[in-house]
Amino acid sequence: MSESPFDIYAEKYDRWYEEHRPVYESELEAIRELLPAVIPGKSLEIGAGTGRFASALSLSYGLDPSRKMLEMAEKRGLGRIQGVAEELPLKSSSMELILMVTSLCFINAEKALHDIYRVLAPGGELFVAFIERDSPLGEEYQKKVSKNSFYRNATFYSAGELIDLLLECGFLEPAIRQTLFRSLHEIETVEKPEEGFGKGSFVVIRTTSIKKK
Repeated sequence: MSESPFDIYAEKYDRWYEEHRPVYESELEAIRELLPAVIPGKSLEIGAGTGRFASALSLSYGLDPSRKMLEMAEKRGLGRIQGVAEELPLKSSSMELILMVTSLCFINAEKALHDIYRVLAPGGELFVAFIERDSPLGEEYQKKVSKNSFYRNATFYSAGELIDLLLECGFLEPAIRQTLFRSLHEIETVEKPEEGFGKGSFVVIRTTSIKKK
């Protein structure tokens, strides 16, 4: 089996966040605005990569199919879980908070969200952060998919599509934040997130499982 681009280019992937620090910090700020004040111990990022987001946001675990990226995430203090989102190697109702950052576009979104619903405890929260397909950055990425090592097999979604899919999978009506209102090279300071979607290229959705205890 050949290595995935995420194994081959793990260090290049991780270095991007240092080279685009204001962009990364803007994304973190948009997620933080929706996170609870106290992060539960049973918290997980799916598609955690090298752990940039999960570690900065004080989550406990990171799940990813890439062994090399998980090794880097572990060095950032995360408990490592190797696996895929469509078939989570976790017990039902075992997590209180799950985060996904720009990872839903690489997987079978519907299958993954159904399994996330299974794994979340009753009333557990899901946070999905992604590049809005119809935004300037989303359109730019779609033009480059054939040349980009990471986004070659990506499927981009609009906020409306994801909201509909979340509701179909049994989640509650979401709260939403957006950021990255300019092109990446123009962002030199941290942007303040705004409610809703339609202006920013990076969108964060918070929703809750409606399973009964």
